[in-house]
Order: sequence, then C-alpha cells, then structure tokens
Amino acid sequence: MPELPEVETIKRELEKKLLDKKIIGLKVNNPKVIKEPAPSEFKNQIINEKIKKITRRGKLLIIELKKDKFLIIHLRITGWLRYGKEETKARVLFKLSDGNFLNYMDSRLLGHLRLREAYKDLNFLKKLGPEIFELTAKQFKQMLKQKKGNIKALIMNQSFIAGVGNIYAQEALFLAKIDPRRTAPSLTVKEKDKLYKELKAVLAEAIEYRGSSVDSYRNLEGQAGGMEKRLKVYGKKNQPCPTCKKLLKKTTIAGRGTCFCPNCQK
Repeated sequence: MPELPEVETIKRELEKKLLDKKIIGLKVNNPKVIKEPAPSEFKNQIINEKIKKITRRGKLLIIELKKDKFLIIHLRITGWLRYGKEETKARVLFKLSDGNFLNYMDSRLLGHLRLREAYKDLNFLKKLGPEIFELTAKQFKQMLKQKKGNIKALIMNQSFIAGVGNIYAQEALFLAKIDPRRTAPSLTVKEKDKLYKELKAVLAEAIEYRGSSVDSYRNLEGQAGGMEKRLKVYGKKNQPCPTCKKLLKKTTIAGRGTCFCPNCQK
C-alpha cells in the first residue's frame, strides 16, 4: 500500500504536471472506484474544471478544482496514477487540456475516487491523527504515554499517526532498535525519543528516493521508486541483518507480516 512517502511523491509530481490544466474529458472503464456522486453525475461535474491546487493528508490526495469542489483520491492498496498517454488498463481516465491523460490504475479495485463540495468532513479524514512531521518529540512522547497497545500496531494506526504503514513502521523500529512485539508502555524515554527521530528520518529518506515499489506503486511516469533497495528489514525474512549479520525473523503483528532482528531489536 502506498504510504506517506509514496503519496507525497505523487502529490509533488502532480503539482508539476497538472496545475492550471483543465479536465476536458472523462472515461470510466470501471465505475466501482467512483464512490460519490454517481458516475454519470461525477462526469458532468468534473468536465471543464481547472486544477487549482493539490494537497495531501496522510495517504489521501486532494485536488482542488474550486473552493467548493474537490477531487479526492484514496489509492488504498493497489491504486496508482499514470500521466501521459491513454492507458488501456486504466479504471478511470481524465483527459487534460494539454492532450495528456491522468490514468487511475487499480488492479484490485480497492481505491476510491470522490467529488465533493468539501473534504474535511470525510469520516476517514476526521479520524486521522497528526503526521510525525507535525509533532515535536515532546508531543510524540505524550501521545505514547496515553497508549497501552503494541508499538508497531500503534504507529500503523492512522488515528494515532497518519501516513505510516507496514513498510516504514518496520524500518523505523529496526533503526530505533526496538522489538516490534513490545508494548508502548514498555518503552523508555530514550527509546521514545529514538523512535520519533527514526520515524521522521526514514519517511524523509523515502520521500527523497521517491518511495518504495514493493507492490504496485509507481510514480506518474510509471517508474519504480528508489527506496526499496535501501530498506533494511522489510520483506527480508531469513536474510542477514545489515547490522549484526544474524538472520532476520518474521512474525505477524496486527495481521501484517513483520520482519525484525531479535539480536539488535530489544
């Protein structure tokens, strides 16, 4: 699933390609991904609208067309966007005034497209917690102090911290030398500080390298991100730990596979 770095990469690319362009056509190959309004009304409302602003909240893309009209894209697990020629496998195609297309790709049809007068009242958005970049170390530690659950499950919980998923939760915990099976109350103040630092660092690094293409994620030009080859533990069961060279183990936490080093992570 695209996490904060992947969605931020897409957002920055969209800003370069789409701002001030008009949507002059729409082709819907699979209406299932359009959640509101009905596909026919969606088309009527979006044609000839100019793209004025592109923002991101957590893993959500928000394209402002007017002060009272927003295109909201939730990529979910397998959604991604391709800019350029018309793609035959696209679920929805937005034809732009520059002659190019913005293709919404989604092999498993799990993503959502919405056209709304407002977006902040969406239940998904109302439940989102802050992003790690919005917090000080003190605030992060205070938030942790109020929680009792598993630490990895907690930092993947979007109502606690927005934008962190399975990939970067594993990476940050490895870099912070924290066993992902531990509970939040078991962390020392020093460990909480380290986790805060490494969460910020790994997300910033992933943004710099344009995301991780561990599943279907691609950038607007269809290229893989550069962060995957820099990952330390994600997807590396039974491979040597990059620090101590002992074999990495895998467990399941909150329904998600989790690789870690039992020797380095305590």
